[in-house]
Amino acid sequence: MLAYNDKVVWITGASSGIGEALAYAFAAQGAKLVLSARREEELKRVAQNTKLKEENILLLPFDLGDTSGVDSYTEQIITKFKRVDVLVNNGGISQRSFAKDTPVAIDRKIMEINFFGTIAVTKSILPLMLKQKQGHIIVISSISGKFGFFLRSAYSASKHALHGFFESLRMEVHNDNVKVTIVCPGKIQTNIARNAITEKGQKHGLDDNSERETSAEECARQIILGIKNKKEEIYIGGKEMKALWVKRFFPKLFSKIIRKEKIR
Repeated sequence: MLAYNDKVVWITGASSGIGEALAYAFAAQGAKLVLSARREEELKRVAQNTKLKEENILLLPFDLGDTSGVDSYTEQIITKFKRVDVLVNNGGISQRSFAKDTPVAIDRKIMEINFFGTIAVTKSILPLMLKQKQGHIIVISSISGKFGFFLRSAYSASKHALHGFFESLRMEVHNDNVKVTIVCPGKIQTNIARNAITEKGQKHGLDDNSERETSAEECARQIILGIKNKKEEIYIGGKEMKALWVKRFFPKLFSKIIRKEKIR
């Protein structure tokens, strides 16, 4: 029997990268999908590629920067599927700008999308999971949720904030059989760098995929494996993940090494 047979999985940021790869991975495991992102045409492409029947998929395009209609999206899911078993908070935006050059308005935009947008979606679906007495919330954070890095001050702050919120939520809903898993990817082969915003709010437009060792498909595979193994945190990447170990046990050495990294 497929692991997610007839389970309902809602994925934000499903139009590309890790979210798209997760859509295919969950579909292959028998899941029914709710796919969200800003670009409706890309969602349609992903939906077609899942090979799911129309009755087993729902597209809810919206921008995480404006979640004023999120409760209506939840109602649409309930109307069609009656339940949500897994919420994957994957949508977000990265940054490529020095803190000194970045207006507070850009900092707020990044926080609104990455943190408050994610929280709004979660709080909208949480009552349903509590009523079901069952659910799993997946949060795609980042290695930057564990330490800061050049050109990513607001991005890193938003990911740190996710850890604080969802670690607290995990404790609060434990007895309600609602699980919370935080995923910390490193350098994954996606368009995250190209789509990152600068201090002017424009797309960075440059790629650094040549240095990224892990494919989005492999990342998705490891996420689903980690969920199966009931992990509370999942770390995915290549040699860059060693930085987490160095920072924890040798913080001064970590600071010395990280300051010598290329600024990109």
